Amino acid sequence: MFADLGLPDAAEPDRKVRLAVAINERSASRHRPQAPAAGLLAINQPQISALKNYRLDGLSVERLMRFLTALGSDIDIRIRSPKGASSVQGRILVEAAEYLR
Repeated sequence: MFADLGLPDAAEPDRKVRLAVAINERSASRHRPQAPAAGLLAINQPQISALKNYRLDGLSVERLMRFLTALGSDIDIRIRSPKGASSVQGRILVEAAEYLR
């Protein structure tokens, strides 16, 4: 998505948005108001609001993953060789499991 806009290092914001989508979907599925969700994630209510509105500055991919685990999601990290042609640089892909969609 961000790469289509020609933004430098577009992969990082794309990963963050995909994680934030999963967090917001997981939170919505539990019908949790912002204040209790803030307590669960150890952030304040304005930060919950920012997350809900995809304002992700200051949030790392790692922290977003910690939010998902706090909400009861498992995160699997798999390291493998790329398929097809060998590439000098690998990539990081974030994909939510079907139950989160």
